[in-house]
Amino acid sequence: MSEKYCKIDRDAGTFTLQLATWHNTYPLETLERWRDFYVEQRSMFSKCRDTYDETIALLEKALEERDAQ
Repeated sequence: MSEKYCKIDRDAGTFTLQLATWHNTYPLETLERWRDFYVEQRSMFSKCRDTYDETIALLEKALEERDAQ
């Protein structure tokens, strides 16, 4: 199983979201929008709730890290 994480790169102004089988890098200013997207997905597709909960937690942790500095 692949590592799951959400890492911020302040110098590049990006964050990378790594989930089980894929990863992508996005502009840091879109971090909250991605969290909101996954919250909406969780409400629409409740059978996948555990997966979305984990992703949302990663994004919220990244938001806390971003706001701490």
